[in-house]
Amino acid sequence: MKPKTPENHFVLSSSPHAHANSSVRRIMLDVIIALLPTTLMGIWFFGLPALWTVLVCVSSCVLTELACRLAMKRENTVGDLSAVLTGLLLALNLPAGIPLWMAIVGSIFAIAIAKQVFGGLGMNPFNPALAARAFMLISFTGPMTTWLRPISRCCCCDATDVTTMATPLATMKRMFGVDATTSATPHFPKAMENLPSLWDMLIGNMPGCIGEVSALALAIGCAYLLWRKVITWHIPASFIATVFVYSLIAGGAPAYAQVLTGGVMLGACFMATDYATSPITAKGKLVFGVGCGLVCMLIRQFGGYPEGCSFAILIMNAVCPLINRWTQPKPFGAK
Repeated sequence: MKPKTPENHFVLSSSPHAHANSSVRRIMLDVIIALLPTTLMGIWFFGLPALWTVLVCVSSCVLTELACRLAMKRENTVGDLSAVLTGLLLALNLPAGIPLWMAIVGSIFAIAIAKQVFGGLGMNPFNPALAARAFMLISFTGPMTTWLRPISRCCCCDATDVTTMATPLATMKRMFGVDATTSATPHFPKAMENLPSLWDMLIGNMPGCIGEVSALALAIGCAYLLWRKVITWHIPASFIATVFVYSLIAGGAPAYAQVLTGGVMLGACFMATDYATSPITAKGKLVFGVGCGLVCMLIRQFGGYPEGCSFAILIMNAVCPLINRWTQPKPFGAK
């Protein structure tokens, strides 16, 4: 005969005992919502080429995820929206005028090679969208470094200017970088005339990748993620602060231009904060952010590319396990 269960009994279970209401799908949806402002600004300034790039990358990533899960005979994970987010992030890291077949190749690489080969979401050592961007930059250097001029809009018409022009980072590297063609330091006011105004840098009226041009839209998205507690301030703040301080010490191009142009804002707020490829401790996140900013600026100043944000984050992804080991707190009483 079974013993009677007491009225005030306790159920024992392993930790954690406190659970949040968030889920993988909810977190991915929050990041997608946070990316909508910069996506819309990119489409506003670059028009249909940007829209098609976004649609092609998202749909290609979703279909590749579905095909990979079926081929591996594993549970379908399309519903967690991680493939949608990867496609959106990849599209925002591409120039608007890139051939769509290249965007499809990059999307397949992001999901099949950089994510599913390692086992799927949470097991990938590198950010899939950034890994795909690095692969595309090496494989398709010409199209990946060809930038459309933003659409010229007036009160009576919308005119699409399909000509290309240099990004502000390329201009700053030519005017202020160590590889400048002239040994003499350029006259600062004259050099600044070749850069977009501060307002254009904030709203995104300048050439660049679809999602990196509007610093104001990226800041709004970052504020949403902080409010939703999807990310913490440690990585974005340390990343951006390192870029700003390095620029002040190194001289040359204005520090605010180094932060507001290129991929610093997009990388610091949305790419470096990826759960699977960033440290888990607060101290580790600060170290990670400082490392990203430092490597990014070293590549910008001394490297062959005007931009180093993507490579900086990927390099720090590789050392993330070491950072976790160094910054993990010891158990109470352990020597």
